[in-house]
Amino acid sequence: MEKLIGRKAEINILKEALTSNEAELVAVYGRRRVGKTFLIGQVYSRNLICEFSGVHNAPVHEQLDNFRNVIAQALNSPIPPAIPKNWTEAFRLLINFSGPLLKKQKAVIFFDEFPWLSSPKSGFLSAFEYFWNSWGSKQENLIVAICGSAASWMIKNIVNNKGGLHNRITRRMRLLPFTLYETSAYLKTKSVNLDQYQILQVYMALGGIPHYLKEIKKGESATQIIDKLCFTKDGLLVNEFKNLYSSLFEMADRHIGVVKALAAKSSGLTRNEIISECGLVSGGGTTKLLDELMESGFVSIYLPFQRNVKKSIYKLADEYSLFYLKFIEHSRTTGQGTWMKKASSQSWKSWSGIAFESICLKHTVQIKQAIGISGIYTEESAWRFAPGKLGQGAQVDLLLDRQDVCISICEIKFSNEEYAISKSYAAELQDKLNIFKAETKTKKTLFLTMVTTYGTKDNIYKTGLVQNEVTMDDLFKA
Repeated sequence: MEKLIGRKAEINILKEALTSNEAELVAVYGRRRVGKTFLIGQVYSRNLICEFSGVHNAPVHEQLDNFRNVIAQALNSPIPPAIPKNWTEAFRLLINFSGPLLKKQKAVIFFDEFPWLSSPKSGFLSAFEYFWNSWGSKQENLIVAICGSAASWMIKNIVNNKGGLHNRITRRMRLLPFTLYETSAYLKTKSVNLDQYQILQVYMALGGIPHYLKEIKKGESATQIIDKLCFTKDGLLVNEFKNLYSSLFEMADRHIGVVKALAAKSSGLTRNEIISECGLVSGGGTTKLLDELMESGFVSIYLPFQRNVKKSIYKLADEYSLFYLKFIEHSRTTGQGTWMKKASSQSWKSWSGIAFESICLKHTVQIKQAIGISGIYTEESAWRFAPGKLGQGAQVDLLLDRQDVCISICEIKFSNEEYAISKSYAAELQDKLNIFKAETKTKKTLFLTMVTTYGTKDNIYKTGLVQNEVTMDDLFKA
């Protein structure tokens, strides 16, 4: 059986429900392929009495037929029960099956891909609300776990439900992709022995998605892995992009449009810039669209230093989406050796810098640990200054505003060796610090922090300019 890697905080939340003296309604959400089903199945394996998964775009009668089959299998009866006419009958069937078991033991009922069950006019959600409020919530040995990839639907209809499920969720969690540490640990369980730089290259293309990483075989280099998954005829990720978004969003073309706009602008876009680039209309529809992308983990939002929320910057956060749009979507070459050729191009150099920066933004906990400020309260933000045609602009992709009256300005650089600061780059960095100080009028002490793969080479330009260093090795820590 495949081993459960990482997820310590999430495992603790699920296990706490097992020791509870009350009924538990647990909601787990996160993007497709991130490992929600596996996590719940592993933690609750000994207590699971019924597991049912919704089918995407399936009609109600098919979902009900599938539900009856699951109950029949659990009953192990030669004569299966009749197919329920509606979800109210289906939940009555579930109560009759699980009631006797709950008198003997702690038991888990698991609804996977919950949003797919609640199609328009299906009556599923109202029937589930009645099932939980009238019966489930009174069963002290019962845990009902529900999960779904449509994170925005889960937030709106379950976590923030204004009707019968209002404040009924007892535990909730958003499952994120693996960190670099978890990715490394997972690959080791599969006897995949890659060094950190190789793993980083794979992560830059695939992200920390367990389902993608599962396809990696021992003895393959990062180049071979990316070739196989992204550029061969039957590669898992060749056509994953459209399937990924269409399975999560009803009007996926609008979401894809925003993702493409963000992929083309590595520094990110404000809400108004997204509206302009994508031809959207300002209002609730655009807010909902952006919220859906953020809750599903494809887009991240950053509040600029000393700015209000209206100036927030949206960035593409999904490594695979960025890689797909840059190299797979319009690729004319496929097959063995494709990635080796592309990885020597100038476009690879620009992409690798953007991808590495995105990964660093997700590992700010490790960055703070590396520079010794994990115990200090900090606020993470970005900053950019565009004065116009005549002035000199500047941009900081990550700054840590610290409660100890200091600001760590993080400069992120990807390299296959020690990064050497040249005379011109040193001048550029000093100008950036000066512009930041002048424009923000901050009185705080500025510490320049270099975040690189193999560290920053010691030379006269580094001395006196760089106060802290973070390397790839730091990013791989737990």
